[in-house]
Amino acid sequence: MNSKVIRRLLVANRGEIASRIFRTARAKGIETIAVYAEGDSNAPFVRAADHAIALRGRTPLETYLNVEKILDACSLTETDAVHPGYGFLSENAEFARTVQSQGIVWVGPPADVIDKMGDKLTAKSTMQEAGVPTLNAIPITKDTNALSAAKEIGYPVLVKATAGGGGRGMRVVDNDNQLIDAIESAQREAQSAFGNETVFLERWITATRHIEVQILGDTFGNVVHFFERECSIQRRHQKIIEEAPSPAITPELRSQLGSAAVSVAKTLNYSSAGTVEFLVSGEEYWFLEVNTRLQVEHPVTEAITGFDLVSEQLRIAEGEPLGYLQQDLSITGHAIEARLYAEDPMQDFLPTSGTIKTWKPAPFARIDSGVESGSNVNIEFDPMIAKVISHGRNRNEAIRMLTRALEQTHIHGLKNNRDFLVQTLRTPEFAAGETTTDFIDRVRPARARQPEMEEIRGILAAVALYSQLRKNDRNDPKQPRLKAQLPAQHHALEFDGQDYDVKCDFVSAQQYQVVVGGIRIDACVVSLAENCIDIEVGNRRVRCDLFLDEDTWYVHSSAGDLEVHIRPLFSLDDTTHLTGNLSAPMPGKVLSLDVEEGAKVKTNQLLLVLEAMKMEHRIVAPYDGIIAAVHVSVGDLVEKDVLLVEMADSKQINS
Repeated sequence: MNSKVIRRLLVANRGEIASRIFRTARAKGIETIAVYAEGDSNAPFVRAADHAIALRGRTPLETYLNVEKILDACSLTETDAVHPGYGFLSENAEFARTVQSQGIVWVGPPADVIDKMGDKLTAKSTMQEAGVPTLNAIPITKDTNALSAAKEIGYPVLVKATAGGGGRGMRVVDNDNQLIDAIESAQREAQSAFGNETVFLERWITATRHIEVQILGDTFGNVVHFFERECSIQRRHQKIIEEAPSPAITPELRSQLGSAAVSVAKTLNYSSAGTVEFLVSGEEYWFLEVNTRLQVEHPVTEAITGFDLVSEQLRIAEGEPLGYLQQDLSITGHAIEARLYAEDPMQDFLPTSGTIKTWKPAPFARIDSGVESGSNVNIEFDPMIAKVISHGRNRNEAIRMLTRALEQTHIHGLKNNRDFLVQTLRTPEFAAGETTTDFIDRVRPARARQPEMEEIRGILAAVALYSQLRKNDRNDPKQPRLKAQLPAQHHALEFDGQDYDVKCDFVSAQQYQVVVGGIRIDACVVSLAENCIDIEVGNRRVRCDLFLDEDTWYVHSSAGDLEVHIRPLFSLDDTTHLTGNLSAPMPGKVLSLDVEEGAKVKTNQLLLVLEAMKMEHRIVAPYDGIIAAVHVSVGDLVEKDVLLVEMADSKQINS
């Protein structure tokens, strides 16, 4: 039993979770220590810590998964305790043992519990012994006949990594033809993300609810649960919207799930925070896995219970008892969390990377983030930008608050899923609580916001007027002022692939006649300031914050963010387009190359595999043809849009 006072805490993690843990530690008077990879050297979480140690590397394996380097950082800073956050080494029992062997407090469950529960197959066996329903699963070893195993379980099957989470190392397979490739791909991805390539096959149930129960135990044998979270809305097997409590769980089922979670935790002598996950269909449920760590979505539980779970973890690690019983806990209101990712929903949610030009979170919601304006989202790590959390008196209020918080958060410079999250929250199905795991495929929320033409004209008028007044103010172009008279000017702008000729003509004090794509608009400039314009179009106000980066205006209005591109008034036809070329959809590393020049390929045949942000992305042939040229090799690091392979139609080659 540990009773050591924690004075210095090292967080063996990065980004928003490191920042979030530092926030609680500071409030408790604990010094904080960050460790960081080269790509994170200027990240906010590094500056948020009292001390920071460079890990001298770029990839997860070189940095946040490198036990020796993290232990060296502990020694250098005379660390009292290590908090692993989530992901990386958080469920690595050997790391926990090694930390404790150095006389350092481990802020998490005992290493032997991590061994039993951190491995999903062992966890299943433990649950079966406790009488909790489980789904059939078969481990894949070198001696396993994978095709026979899949036949025994029955298609569709899920290939799943035994270590880690977050959707890594997971593949849904529908038939024998897909199975071997899926297993090998999942193994590579699991090894890269968690340092453990072991996978197993499990029955895949298409339309269920993903329900998890938050547990917390102390070192005196006391365990309580903090009710359930609904985490069913997922893409790529990774959660994007979570809420507490679940809109579909009855009080009776809540009691059953909570009791099952607590019972198993007590059997294991569980201490610290953890999560027991279930698949639920109606009143039937199956154990899924145990996460022996803090979850990404823990803020929704904090919101409805009033507890700081990180603070509770630190108290327990110092040897304090819980100090409360299950009957002391209750649910207040409803909370929802949305994960804001750097990804392109229009390209099947492929991760994106780049620099965040502007970041201004909405002031009326909890936002856990690890970024700021100027932050770089790189290809080595998870592309999550922030978590936006609302808490309302009821579910409808929480939905409304979260929707507006997302819309009012400024984020520019790289593609992200913010508009997709808003569209999802506004579907009738989400409002009705029909949030099963097939939600995205079944409901098909709009992947992007489609503004009405009236809004587009207003935004284009605002951009053109601000640009015109800014350019004509020779005294200080950054601080534009209204002029008594300015000549008419043309502005060539592009929005969403459509070109617009915008003409702004001075009429009288603050009044302009603006022509957008042949449509006349009478506009009045109400106010003007640096990076901000407020105009009146007819009887409608259009207020915009604007930021110019090279040839792109990043615009934020009450409805959200838009990008308006500046085009030359006169341009040549584009003669550079080549058909049959396959370019990198995101920056990444060429993991495998499955074709060579001159090879004949069929539609959807695998050409190569890119690895980006700890996930694999398959590049396949768009049609039957011949490989005309290969421009990359295995191990190459490529930027977005770099030409990878050139293809030609076989008939074209033969002619």
